[in-house]
Amino acid sequence: MTDLNALKHWKRKVDEHGVWWLHLDQQDAAANVLCVPVIEELDALLDDAIKQKPKGIIFLSDKANGFIAGADIKEFTKIENFEHAVNHIRRGQNVLNKIESMPCTTVALIHGFCMGGGAELALACNYRIADDGPKTSIGLPEVQLGIHPGFGGTVRLPPLIGAPNAMDLMLTGKTLDARKAAKMGVIDYAVPTRHFLTAALQVVLEKPKRKQLKGMLKFTNHALVRPILASMMRKQVAQKAPKDHYPAPYAIIKLWKKYMDNPRKMMEEEARSVAKLVTGDTSRNLVKVFFLREQLKNLGKLPEHLKSIGKPKHVHVIGAGVMGGDIAAWCALRGLTVTLQDRHAENLGKAIGRAHKLFSKKMKGDRLGIIAAMDRLIPDIHGHGIPKADVIVEAIVENIEAKQGLYAQLEPKMKPNALLTTNTSSIPLEVLSKTLAKPERLVGLHFFNPVAQMPLIEIVTADNTDADTATRVGAFAAQIGKLPLPVKSAPGFLVNRILMPYMMEAVKLKEEGVSIADIDNAALKFGMPMGPLHLADTVGLDICLHVAQILGKELGLEVPSSLQKMVEAGKLGAKSGEGFYSYSGGKKNEVGAGGANASKLQHITERLIGRMVNEAVACLREGVVENRNHLDAGVIFGTGFAPFRGGPINFAESQGFEKYSSSLDRLASSHGGVFKPDDGWKSLIS
Repeated sequence: MTDLNALKHWKRKVDEHGVWWLHLDQQDAAANVLCVPVIEELDALLDDAIKQKPKGIIFLSDKANGFIAGADIKEFTKIENFEHAVNHIRRGQNVLNKIESMPCTTVALIHGFCMGGGAELALACNYRIADDGPKTSIGLPEVQLGIHPGFGGTVRLPPLIGAPNAMDLMLTGKTLDARKAAKMGVIDYAVPTRHFLTAALQVVLEKPKRKQLKGMLKFTNHALVRPILASMMRKQVAQKAPKDHYPAPYAIIKLWKKYMDNPRKMMEEEARSVAKLVTGDTSRNLVKVFFLREQLKNLGKLPEHLKSIGKPKHVHVIGAGVMGGDIAAWCALRGLTVTLQDRHAENLGKAIGRAHKLFSKKMKGDRLGIIAAMDRLIPDIHGHGIPKADVIVEAIVENIEAKQGLYAQLEPKMKPNALLTTNTSSIPLEVLSKTLAKPERLVGLHFFNPVAQMPLIEIVTADNTDADTATRVGAFAAQIGKLPLPVKSAPGFLVNRILMPYMMEAVKLKEEGVSIADIDNAALKFGMPMGPLHLADTVGLDICLHVAQILGKELGLEVPSSLQKMVEAGKLGAKSGEGFYSYSGGKKNEVGAGGANASKLQHITERLIGRMVNEAVACLREGVVENRNHLDAGVIFGTGFAPFRGGPINFAESQGFEKYSSSLDRLASSHGGVFKPDDGWKSLIS
């Protein structure tokens, strides 16, 4: 029994009107989540409310960062089997059902984040009021963890806002700010912070009339309409999420189509559906990916002894090519003052133009925000920003002498505490830092293209790199919203080291006569976001060749001769209009459907992914990253490696390390020594 006089997470305050204000402030937690202890205390409070009959109940959070972040994802990892999962979910459903059936008026008072189970708690209330400030964010993102809402969200949301809006939110996991949520009907009122508490009390006392669905939305949940809409939804989902890889969206559609007329039955089936998903491989791996992301975020936190230096405010980027210009634009978008240097005014002009497109895309309709971001991005052809900068990012051509010469000029002009970083994709820091008086200050800050989409940054260090400097660079990466991954200065670092054998194997398959469509389709079927040949075109075949040649020299990577010939012929990929594919208006022209059967596609996949996994094991053995979790995280967030498989090492483990190593042996016997299992497999198998 929960002792209401010794609550750890909830605080009950009763005002002069007899209204209960239930404040959630989860003990020893940075954010509120609906963990079992929180739910149990809430259950006891609701039972007491049924007895005492308050005038109303207002739910609010005492955490500054938000309302409720959702269910406790750590509890997912402790679920043992299907029945355990069903019982866990029904416990949450029962408590939220009590809120829905309360005889008094209930209000959810939302600020900051209101996600997943937190949004479902709010949906169980009579009214929802949200702070209309920029930090308010409401959504049901469970699909991103391979599941769907399980505390009644699938039952309550479609009748509230209509099936198209509700299903779009649940199928994509997208979030809404307060004003969009109010317009859609997810919340009743978006109010300024100063009116927050007053608005909640007024709603309890006055019980204003609820908004009703209008027009065609009223009929979108009808039994005759649902089969038609469900078919359309499945087709839309299939374009981005194959059912074999991501079953959760299809489960949502099935629930809604089959049970929407019977809320009680739908609630039961919702629990069973989530229980089946949460105990499946896809969800388990996506939950792992969630925690991998959190691990990398934590690597971006500064220790106490470095906090006095302060966060960077001014970034100076040298090199206004696509990568350098996009790095500068991203930093300006994240609120930093940025000076962008290049010897050619034309390059600066192109970079500023791309930046404006990025700002317009990210700040839809926010004209003043776009202007402010453009003001923060300053063309600087003569490098006047160097002595003012807290961070310098070198993003010039991949040439050792050019970079070394630049550093020799930069070092005397820099502030003592300024961070000197390089975006090199393959050159060891030990080589680049030779011209520096303090070589320990150079750190690799390796972004991935496209900068605005790829979440990872490799933080590259050599044996002589100053540890505190590297930590500060990692914190800077986190400051601009990226995931920092510490890697050792070694040829190709981590991501390119693993990606290049995969891409070169694809080129080799093409040389053997396998169709481009079959090669890329095999990778897509496995779950990669883009086929390897399409990826090579996107990166640029000249860049791929350059990196592959460096890795070939250092690691013995075989570079197919056809790649060299394509580059010599000016076929550089998307940027030249022709590579493995041809391009019109920036879009890839298709090359046909391919003709390989399932067995042939599987063999192609084994060769492509086998090269990648074997190289991952080699990186682990060599200590390119600290541990297997960092490796899996780096490959997922740096290459888009099928997230539902949990990373290359996790994927190999799911197949069985010994079995997977044996499969590489078989490939080596028929396709050469590139498939010979790395010595690192021995430690994984033992």
